Amino acid sequence: MPEDHYFSAEPASADERRRVPVTLAGRDVVVETAPGVFSPDHVDAGTAVLLRTAPPPPAAGDLVDLGCGWGPVALTLALLSPGATVWAVDVNARALDLVRRNADLLGLDNVRAVAPAGVPADLRAAALWSNPPIRVGKPALHAMLDHWLDRLDDDGEAHLVVQRNLGADSLQRWLTDNGHAAERVASSKGFRVLRVRRGKGTSTR
Repeated sequence: MPEDHYFSAEPASADERRRVPVTLAGRDVVVETAPGVFSPDHVDAGTAVLLRTAPPPPAAGDLVDLGCGWGPVALTLALLSPGATVWAVDVNARALDLVRRNADLLGLDNVRAVAPAGVPADLRAAALWSNPPIRVGKPALHAMLDHWLDRLDDDGEAHLVVQRNLGADSLQRWLTDNGHAAERVASSKGFRVLRVRRGKGTSTR
């Protein structure tokens, strides 16, 4: 059997669904998860840091959760900004199905769970939040971030959470070296939260 990764398009592990209580946007809710997606048992520590420290998302426009997993970020964005359209993006088909089911469970009709190719080509995001899949390797990670950061609108901001021991500081340098304005805005529990703006700029620490 091939090794199963949370960034596999079709996870090989058994699709055993279960309900898990979590807190999202200050609300205690129950979501559905399964093996073969990122952090299936809880909101992982990095995502929790991102959700706790990121500013309120725009109230309207297109918001992107890049690498959505079962949906903690996308669902939070949708709860906080019911007037926005939230694009939950992942290559993992099981994760996308879980996001759709969880949006239904929470009564959210503003979530669109799609593979990367399913995002409209002309979409420009007002905000992008992500706990990016560092373990895909630097070439794939850098290509992914370049593509999606270029899809921010002129005033859009990305907030990325990255574990310090997995290269948060080197990623910040890479972002700056590649023309993006990258600033560390939070640090907690071994994680860095980076605010990134598309285009030229300099990093501050």
